[in-house]
Amino acid sequence: MSPDDDRMFMRLALAQAQVAALAGEVPVGAMVVRAGQVVASAHNAPLGDTDPTAHAEVNAIRAAAQALGNYRLDDCTLYVTLEPCAMCSGAALHARFKRVVFGAHEPKTGAAGSVLNVFGYPQLNHQTEVSGGVLAAECAQQLQHFFEDRRLQKQLHNQLHKTPLRDDALRTPDSAWQGLDLPTDLSCFTTDLPALQGLRLHWFDNLKSASTASFNALSETSFSLGSEAAPEVYLHGPDTWSAAYMAELAGPRPAIALDLPGFGASDKPKKDKAHSLAWHAQVLVEFFAQLQPAPVALYAPHSMAPLVHAAQALWTTHQREPLHLQWLNARSALTAALREAPYPDTGHRAGPRALSALLVTPPFTPHRSTGA
Repeated sequence: MSPDDDRMFMRLALAQAQVAALAGEVPVGAMVVRAGQVVASAHNAPLGDTDPTAHAEVNAIRAAAQALGNYRLDDCTLYVTLEPCAMCSGAALHARFKRVVFGAHEPKTGAAGSVLNVFGYPQLNHQTEVSGGVLAAECAQQLQHFFEDRRLQKQLHNQLHKTPLRDDALRTPDSAWQGLDLPTDLSCFTTDLPALQGLRLHWFDNLKSASTASFNALSETSFSLGSEAAPEVYLHGPDTWSAAYMAELAGPRPAIALDLPGFGASDKPKKDKAHSLAWHAQVLVEFFAQLQPAPVALYAPHSMAPLVHAAQALWTTHQREPLHLQWLNARSALTAALREAPYPDTGHRAGPRALSALLVTPPFTPHRSTGA
C-alpha cells in the first residue's frame, strides 16, 4: 500500500470512529483491507454491546474473518485510528495480519510501541509490520474533542444540580432535553441579576466560538460577557424560546439567544401573576448591563414590542449606551419536539400564558422621580 492508500483507508476508519462517538462510545474506528478492497469496518462498542472486548479492532477482525471464511488474515491490513491495546495487538498477531496501521499514539495503553510493543518479539512465530502516526493529528483531535465534551458535560451536570430551585418555581427536568439536537457547549446560566431573586436565567451564546471565526447538561456561569464587539441579543416571542435562533448562533457574528424567566431552560415561576412587563423589562436591562462596555443590539419579534419598549424606557432612564433595536419577522416554527420540550406539563407554562396576556396591554411606563 502507498502512503496515499494508507491515508485514504485511515479516513474511512475515522468515519467509523465518528459513528462510535455519536453512540457515546470512545471514538475509535477500524478497517480491514485486502488487495486494496475493504473487507470489514467496525467501531468501538463495549458500552453498546456490554462487552469489554468489543474494541474497534476486535470487531473488525471478527467481521473480516466471517466475510472471508477464514480466521487467518495474513494477506490483510488492519487500519485503526488509535494505537492498539495489548488485547487488540494480540488479536492482530493471532489473525496473522500482514500490516497494522494506526493513527494516534496512545501513551497510556498503547501496545504497538508506546507503552510496550507486542509486535516487537522476534521469538514469536509471526511478524506483523506496524506503521504508526498516519493522520495522527486528525485521529488525536477527534479523541480530544470527545473527551473535552464529556468532561464539559460532567462539569455542567454537576453545576446544574448545585443551583437551588426556589419553592415557587419549576425547572424543566433533564429528561426533557434527551434526544434533542441542542448545543450544550453554548448553554449558559446565571442567578446573579438582582431582579431574578434567585431564579436561574438561561441563554445560548457563541461568544467564544465567534471570536475565533449538539442539551443534556447545562452550565452555570458568572458574567464575563464584556466585549469590544457588540453582541446581537435575540429575544424570543411569547410562543417560542431561545432554540428558535440556532441559525444565528451558528453564524460568524457574536450572538446571544436569551430565555426570559418562565421560558425555555430558565426557571419558571409557578404562578401567572409572578410575571409582569415591568419585571421582565428589569431582567432584560440588568442582563444588557452585563454586556457593557459594548453597545447592545437587540433583535426581537414585533409581538414583543410592549416589553421591548418597556426595556428601552428603563435603559434610557439609566442613561447607558443606546439600545440598538432591530425588529424581526416571524421566526420559522420550531419542531413540535423542540417547541414543547421546556414545558412537560401545564405548570411549566405560566410564563407563555402570562406574557401572551401582558403583551396586549398598554406599554409599561417607568416611574420617574422628580428631583429637587
